Amino acid sequence: MSNASGSLATRIVNKLKSKETRDYFMRCLVRVTLTHVSVSFRTFLPVHSTHFWGPVANWGIPIAAIADTRKSPELISGSMTTALCVYSLLFMRFALAVTPKNPLLFACHATNEVAQLTQGYRFLNYHYLNPPNTAEKTKDVEKSMKDASVA
Repeated sequence: MSNASGSLATRIVNKLKSKETRDYFMRCLVRVTLTHVSVSFRTFLPVHSTHFWGPVANWGIPIAAIADTRKSPELISGSMTTALCVYSLLFMRFALAVTPKNPLLFACHATNEVAQLTQGYRFLNYHYLNPPNTAEKTKDVEKSMKDASVA
């Protein structure tokens, strides 16, 4: 019985490693429709291209920033938030400057820019515009750390 299951597993692995299987998965295309000055055109981004996987991997940054909006504002780093705002602005420009234009990268950095500006507002509000007293700060940090460890 183990020979039969072993040979079945071997055949499945060999099938997945075959050139035909790889080509099948790599032929998938992501179709993005863009509109610019009333002229509609289409661009195709191959799934095996860095124009696709780079932005997909980069979505971790805005997702983390959005998730951090539930944490205490005392935990926000002002310098890191500023750096991420500048980074996202630069890469939004880059996404439009490259050929072909990369709308997926632009969307990722636009989302990150909004999330970082939200975090920046929370940071400024907490530390400079409406600072709480020290006892409240300690309670907020302890509660936020407890919530973060539970989640």
